[in-house]
Amino acid sequence: MMNKLFFLLLLINYSAQGQTNISGKILDNKNKPLLGISISLKNTYDGTTTDSSGNYSFITEEKGEQTLEASATGYKPFEQKINLTGIPVTVNISLKELVTELKAVVISAGTFEASDQKKTTVLNPIDIVTTASANADITAAIKTLPGTQQVGETEGLFVRGGTANESKTFIDGTLVNNFYYSSEPGLAQRGRFNPFIFKGTIFSAGGYSALYGQALSSALILESIDLPQQSSADLAVSYLSVGAGLQQLAKNKKSSWGISYDYTDLRLAYKLIKQKPDYFNIPVLHNADANFRIKTSKTGMLKYYGTFSATKVGFRYADMDSLGMKDAFKLKNLNIYQNLSWKEKIGMGWRMTAGFSFSTNKDNISNEFQNENNEKQIVTNPGLFAFKNFDVMTYGSYVNGKIVIEKKLKGLSALRFGSEYNYSNDKTDFTLYNGNKSTETVRENLLSGFAETDIYITNDIAAKIGTRAEHSSLLDKWNIAPRISLAYKFADNSQASVAYGIFYQDPEKKYLPSLNTLDFSKATHYIAQYQKLNNNRTFRAELFYKKYQDLFKTSTSIGQEIAVNNNGYGDAKGFEFFWRDKKTIKNVDYWVSYSYLDTKRDFLNYPSLMEPSFAAKHTASLVVKRFVTKLKTEFNGSYTFATGRPYYNIRYDNAANNYKIFDAGKTKDYNSLSFSVNYLPNIGKTNASKFTVIVFSITNVLGSNNIYTYNYSYNGLNKQPVTPPAKRFYYLGCFISFGIDRTENTINNLIL
Repeated sequence: MMNKLFFLLLLINYSAQGQTNISGKILDNKNKPLLGISISLKNTYDGTTTDSSGNYSFITEEKGEQTLEASATGYKPFEQKINLTGIPVTVNISLKELVTELKAVVISAGTFEASDQKKTTVLNPIDIVTTASANADITAAIKTLPGTQQVGETEGLFVRGGTANESKTFIDGTLVNNFYYSSEPGLAQRGRFNPFIFKGTIFSAGGYSALYGQALSSALILESIDLPQQSSADLAVSYLSVGAGLQQLAKNKKSSWGISYDYTDLRLAYKLIKQKPDYFNIPVLHNADANFRIKTSKTGMLKYYGTFSATKVGFRYADMDSLGMKDAFKLKNLNIYQNLSWKEKIGMGWRMTAGFSFSTNKDNISNEFQNENNEKQIVTNPGLFAFKNFDVMTYGSYVNGKIVIEKKLKGLSALRFGSEYNYSNDKTDFTLYNGNKSTETVRENLLSGFAETDIYITNDIAAKIGTRAEHSSLLDKWNIAPRISLAYKFADNSQASVAYGIFYQDPEKKYLPSLNTLDFSKATHYIAQYQKLNNNRTFRAELFYKKYQDLFKTSTSIGQEIAVNNNGYGDAKGFEFFWRDKKTIKNVDYWVSYSYLDTKRDFLNYPSLMEPSFAAKHTASLVVKRFVTKLKTEFNGSYTFATGRPYYNIRYDNAANNYKIFDAGKTKDYNSLSFSVNYLPNIGKTNASKFTVIVFSITNVLGSNNIYTYNYSYNGLNKQPVTPPAKRFYYLGCFISFGIDRTENTINNLIL
């Protein structure tokens, strides 16, 4: 019996000596335990998974040198050589989290981004066309976001204390000149481009990438669509316009081409809706565009987009310097824009993006001093009235070329660098009442170089560091603009971002040529942001400070205001928040934005540091969209509020040899409620060959008497409010799509 017991103990001891216990703990790079991590000996079946405390333990009969491996989705695989001799082995492991686009923090300070690739979507094309106050205008929809001002007397984006000229627009990476239709006195013009040609929209209210320049305040960056899903045709009919388009996709789905044309005549609209200006030439617009897209390889895409537009308008308004007299304004505009871009991977993790754009813009403008019978009057004494008769022809040609080389580094990190060339040639012919002519030409060659890197240390920490250098032939000066952004993601998936950057800009062309030596104007941005995106809800809060230096001061010479020096300065500071919710209420999407702006400037003809006339301290917007499935109808509403803006009568005082303020005040608060209805009768129908959307909208439903600013007579004794041309505007149209069900885009945007 004792012999049997001794033999059994010997057998157990021998068996135990043939086994090794492997144990330890697995943590992440923040020393937090990881549950469910798979760990094993490589090429064996021996292994286990970690418990809730990150602990693991298993026994193996393998001997000698082996490889211990651990793996988990989202973490870098772990391997370590160990020697198995029967003695217990303890291996504690720290897994490094992989930097992936799904988990990584987004560098977003100052920027709203929407595209088919980003998770920070804010506004897409459907958002733009279904925002009640926008009437399918890109920048009108952007004005519902924080940071923008409600300026209605002229076109453009006024952002965080900056002028419209300080906001630039880019399509496929290249600068767009004359993004808006040509200016008319006291009337804001809409953008020339259809929002549906773009798949991505980035609106940066500050701190934008080193890839873009010549904008002190903001950048609107648009990316055109690639190949369409299938061939299609569109027809649009309203009491304002008629248009049609065709997109043809090749059978091999590697190329496509498209054309469209739109004719707009506001004759009927202005008969139904009384306008304050007396139109003798009702606005007529011709717009056409063409495109082609070619997939040059598995990773490459060549895209062309070109537009042509021609407009004609003429209207009269009361002359402020006389009784019973009128000023008659006429405008003919011809604009051509062409853009060619190419993206291609060139091997070894390198990618090239090249873009080229060419555009021309021609304006024929005339102004007549007329009597009560609409007859031209030439009055030479006093000279003030003589100069009310003039003709101006402006012609501009613009070229932009850009190349960006990008190298993908570890994870999402990347290095990019490149160069950009901008050429502009602006010519103005001015004809006085007596036939005397003068010609002015302003040419600019701007050469830029830039480099930028995205550094993702972990999924929670990232940085964007870059710099841009520019040389202006117009100013014969260089500038260097460093920029940096940092972002950190918290455990609840919210994140904080900060940004710093220096931005430079040429003088505005209308204040040139100057006889004096000028420099770039300069703005320095400081931005801090908190953002949380969760379950189809977005919250953003942002603080900003902008310091302006070397702003352009102007003086009047021979009736023209020209830039004379860079003695201007100022600042802008404030805070903003944005809340969007597509989840709480079924089939309802809404967003709320608020901006507080405290800004002062001494620039142009301002006599001192003061609040600019385009800035309101408080601005807020509410946009609500509700889809009713049973009615196949989407109801959209938007409301915008802004406190009053300052206005000034600034005139040159000959006695003091300086500009002075002779009158000042603030406009009443701005209020505008807009409403639209979209009826989609084809929803729910199967095998339908066409899809229809019927749209009805009203802007300023309540008829608020909004005043943008005031105009003054030459002697300053008479002032008149600048208001919208009509209290309300109505739209009714029908859009038919053959081949592609665009109605589903609208529904999918709301029903989640």
